Amino acid sequence: MAWKQQRGSSRGGSPAATHAGLWLPLMLATAALGAPRAPAVPSLDTAKVVDLSHAFDDKTLYWPTSPSTFELKKLAFGETPGGWFYAANTLCMPEHGGTHLDAPIHFAKDGKTMDQIPLRQLIAPAVVIDVSVKATADPDYRLALDDVRSWEKRHGNIPSGAIVLLRTGWGKRWPDRKQYLGDDTPGDASKLRFPSFGKEAAEYLVAQRHVGALGLDTASIDYGASKDFIVHRIAAAAGVPGLENLANLDQVPVVGAWVIALPMKIGGGSGGPLRVVALIPPATTP
Repeated sequence: MAWKQQRGSSRGGSPAATHAGLWLPLMLATAALGAPRAPAVPSLDTAKVVDLSHAFDDKTLYWPTSPSTFELKKLAFGETPGGWFYAANTLCMPEHGGTHLDAPIHFAKDGKTMDQIPLRQLIAPAVVIDVSVKATADPDYRLALDDVRSWEKRHGNIPSGAIVLLRTGWGKRWPDRKQYLGDDTPGDASKLRFPSFGKEAAEYLVAQRHVGALGLDTASIDYGASKDFIVHRIAAAAGVPGLENLANLDQVPVVGAWVIALPMKIGGGSGGPLRVVALIPPATTP
């Protein structure tokens, strides 16, 4: 399944505005012309729902320099004096760890915080670019512009507002810290090795394709050895959030799925835990 839809200009509009305001008339127009349509929202009655989030628990991985990790403490668990069962916990965790969202303010002083990101930007068609073979051969691999252009030659232009998911194969390494991050030295992030997006590809996706979000199955939208976090800076400056440490990307098709990526609504937050799912139409294969 693929689409060949050409988009109009989104100049002056956000990815969310483009997604909400441009797609419907384009879909109607292309349908009238007999051209392939952008993917419709899958029916909840028939769609396969794939969980793209890792559970938060004592195995959850955080950046090596994080001062703490996920902590869940029981406040109550058992029968009450009134005769009914009651359970409650308290939890503590850093914003950035596990399956989470990076808000633009994470790397842009005037960027949107968690509670300011438009929901329409986080509920959108997904495209999956698979670099797992290249990443296996080179753990420092970064998605290249040629990879994106090659993908578009096969499947059509990536539409405005799409959530671009990079499949590296690293999800199968979770939660083995050394295998997943490339190093397990406590408090030291200088030796990390894992694949991610590259600078030119990120610039193209953000500036030319006006994507709604970038996501992947590694710990960062910058590769592990990065010292300048250029992809974070490019995305944040354009108001594009990052979805990190995603699970089960091997179950998401190249095109056809929709993603719902809803983070905890933390007022003023720079990031936070993310529950994200993919809706996959019947007879659509990864």
